[in-house]
Amino acid sequence: MGYLPACSFLLHIFLFLLRLPMPRSQLTDEEFAVLQPLLPPERRPGKAGRPFSPHRTVLEGIFWIHRTGAPWRDLPPEYGKWSTVYERFRRWRLSRLFQRMLDALEAAGRKAEKIDFEFSAVDGSTIRAHKCAAGALKKGSQRRKA
Repeated sequence: MGYLPACSFLLHIFLFLLRLPMPRSQLTDEEFAVLQPLLPPERRPGKAGRPFSPHRTVLEGIFWIHRTGAPWRDLPPEYGKWSTVYERFRRWRLSRLFQRMLDALEAAGRKAEKIDFEFSAVDGSTIRAHKCAAGALKKGSQRRKA
C-alpha cells in the first residue's frame, strides 16, 4: 500500500487536531465537509457513462483498508466494489490528492492554531545489524591495500 498508510493516518491526525470527533468506523458529516472541497467532482461534465460512486463511500473504504490492513478483495460490500475503491485510491494517489489534502488540512490547522508544535515524539526502537554490516572484518581476513 506504500504511500496510503502514512497519508491516511496523517489525515486522521489532522482531523483530530482540528478537534473534529473521529468515530472508529466512518467519517462524520463534519469530517467529510472538511474533505469534500478537496476531492475532485463526482460528476464528470460532458462525459458519457456511469457516474462515479460517491466519494464519501470510497474514502471510507480506503480508510477501512488502511485501518484493518486487509487485502483489497476483502473490502466489505457497504463500501462498494473493491475494484472501484482500489481504482479510485490508485488514481488519487498518482494525482497526489492525498498530499494536497494533508497540505490543506495542515494549513487549516495552523490558521486555527490547533496544531501544538511543542510536543514531538521520536521512535526509540532500534534494529541490530550484524557487525559485518558495519564494515567489520571477518575472522582471519585482512583489508586490501589500495
